[in-house]
Amino acid sequence: MSIVLGAAPARADYHIKRDFGGYVEEYKAKYRQIRDKGERVVIDGICNSACTLVLGIVPLERICVTPRASLGFHQAYYDKAWTAGVKVTSAAGTAELMSVYPNEVKRWIAKVGGLTAEMKKLRNGVDLWMIVDPCPEEF
Repeated sequence: MSIVLGAAPARADYHIKRDFGGYVEEYKAKYRQIRDKGERVVIDGICNSACTLVLGIVPLERICVTPRASLGFHQAYYDKAWTAGVKVTSAAGTAELMSVYPNEVKRWIAKVGGLTAEMKKLRNGVDLWMIVDPCPEEF
């Protein structure tokens, strides 16, 4: 009888593959629930806008990123339903986002010139790995 041992895959309870964001309060509630259950998160694709709050709510040691990970950061906006369909940034909302992010994320945001109306992408590579560990090769 032979036994083959290999690297254990990263166990994930929640996979992020194509998340373009949404309402901040909904994401905060979802990620608090994931955190409180002790679940792990794999970012395996697009995680933009409110999705990035995962980095400040779920402990970073319970998050990993694959080579496909791409995180997008921008200033917060008011709901277009309240602004006649016009995109209007919210200083208070942006300050709230920044208050949730860990220092590692805040440093990267400062390095790229701060949050603006334009999406700033953090992709697979050293800058991302300074914040979140890469997932094991097989996950």
